[in-house]
Parts: sequence; structure tokens; C-alpha cells
Amino acid sequence: MAEYYSTLSGWIIPFSRAMDACDIDADKAFSSCGIDANAVKDPEARIGTQRFVELLDYCNDLREVDDFSIQVGQYFHPGMFHALGYAMMTSNTLKDALARIVTYKRVVSNACTLDLDETQEHLVLKMMVSTFETTGRKVLSREATETFLAIVVQFTRELLGVNFHPKRVIIGYEQPQHGTQYLSQFFECDVEFGDGDSYLYFEKVHAEEYLCVANPMINGIHEKMLTDFLSRIDRHDLTYVIKNKIYEILPLGAPSQQEIADKLGMSLRNLQRKLQEQDTCYKTILEDTRKSLTLDYIKQAHLSLSEIGYLVGFSSVGNFNRAFKRWTNLTPGEYRRNYISDGNIRN
Repeated sequence: MAEYYSTLSGWIIPFSRAMDACDIDADKAFSSCGIDANAVKDPEARIGTQRFVELLDYCNDLREVDDFSIQVGQYFHPGMFHALGYAMMTSNTLKDALARIVTYKRVVSNACTLDLDETQEHLVLKMMVSTFETTGRKVLSREATETFLAIVVQFTRELLGVNFHPKRVIIGYEQPQHGTQYLSQFFECDVEFGDGDSYLYFEKVHAEEYLCVANPMINGIHEKMLTDFLSRIDRHDLTYVIKNKIYEILPLGAPSQQEIADKLGMSLRNLQRKLQEQDTCYKTILEDTRKSLTLDYIKQAHLSLSEIGYLVGFSSVGNFNRAFKRWTNLTPGEYRRNYISDGNIRN
């Protein structure tokens, strides 16, 4: 099977705005690179990643400085990431928002993988670009990687303020021959280059600061939309398909593995085998789904603790309390009181 890497059509939004700002004929540019600009009208449409790589080259060729990657980065809009953009914008902290883009990155593109790590002082977003199996060449160019990193930083400025800047930026490509002042000016820190992966370093004190735009209720709605979206664009990944089924059934009680197998038209043995191939099991998926939903619900003041227990499929308050203590080392009441005391609760 031929290797195919795709990117969400929403990227047309910042590209179009950047071209308008740079006096580049957008219609001509999209046409020259084989991109249908009308694809943005379908928020779930996918476009070949290489088309956007070519578009960056096309636009850079029309500028005196090869800085079009940063021009695109400055025009971040939540809609470019489908529901993921809005889930990120309503997260409790920058750390939560970055964790969501790591989890749901495939909504945006399958051309790279992301990871989130912590040091004593920093939260580190790691970007690992995929390579073509036949040639070993990276799917994304240096300019495309710069664009993604710039988008993430621009997003953080939307959340934390225009004066925000990362502490360190590493771009996993050879340093270009032309000047890179445009990068240091945008990121407002030194930019390093190297053969490997790319990194953004954020100060933990900023990454864990509670955001005034946080909205757990809206965030939870978008998370469910994302799980449903992934189950449609990546149907071979049973984890997301199963999560979507669990979301539907949980308010009626936790579904059994056999019930999920029946819903998917699979035998129980086949379901177990396929999950084993993905290094997971049904119990883990159910537990993770319940925990994620619970931690969203408990931040919503209008829901009582007993209601939350039933919403995530527990038949008794006692069973819910024991599960919550296992997840957080706190009782639901203690967790909510801590949350309220920090001034975070939302009605």
C-alpha cells in the first residue's frame, strides 16, 4: 500500500490569511500546488500533506525572506483544528491543552507524532516527524515543522497573553544557510538546530496556571466530538471506536466487553485479539474513559457527586468513591473542595 500522509483542510485558514497579509495571490498559489481552497467548507476534509509543503515553498519563493512559515503561524484560529482547537481553548491549563493535542494529534495530521514530558522546571512538547519507509526522508520539511511549532506558540499566546514566549526551541533539521532571525524574533528566544526531533520548552509555572477561559462543560462536549471524529477517520484503531461506544452507553451502566463486541459486529475473541495487537485491553479503555469523563464532570458545579457516579456507569456511590480514590488518591468530595478552593469551579 502506498504511503499517504494527510492534513486537515482547516490549515487552509491560516495559509489564506498569511497570503493575504503578504500580498500573495491565494487562488493562484492554491491552484499551483493542487489544493482546492473550497475544501475548507468541509471541516473534515483531508489534503495531502505534501501539498502544504509545496505551498510553503511556493510562497517563500515570492518573498525576500524565507519566513512564510512564521507568517502562517501568526494566524492561528481554533477552527483550523476542528473540535480540537476549541477543546484546547477551553482547557483548564496550558498543560491540559497540550495534552489534548498530543492525544488527538491525528485529527490535525498523521505526518508526525507528539509527546509531552516534564523536567523539574519545564513542560516539553516533543515533535517526531514521520519518515517515508521507501526513502527514509522526513514527511515534513523544515519549513513545515517551523509552521507547526509557530502555530503552537501562537496558540499559547492566545491563552496566556501576547508577551508569552517559550524558554527554548529546538528544530530537528540542519540549520539553513539563510538567516534565521525571523525565528528568534517570533519565538523570542534562541532557536537551536540539530539532526533529530523538535522541541518546545515551556516554564511549568506558566503551563500549570489556571486559565480564565477554561470551561469544563464545553470542553467535555468537544472531547466527545473528537473521539467520534477519530473513530471515523481512523476506523482501524479500535481504541477510539470502543471509546465512542462507551460514551453512548455509560449513562445506562458500564457496558461489558461482550456488549461492545456485539455493537461492533465482532466476536468477543476477535475483539480481544485485536486489542492485544494494540497493546491494550477493554478494561484499560473502560477505566481510562470513565476517569477522563469523571474529571471533566467533577469540575461542573451543577452536577452532584452521586449524579457524576451514575453518568460514568457506576451502580452505587460506594463503587464510584472507591474508583475515584484509586485514580486520584482523593475522595470525590476532597478533589472538588480542592478545586473550589483554588477558585476554579464553573457553574
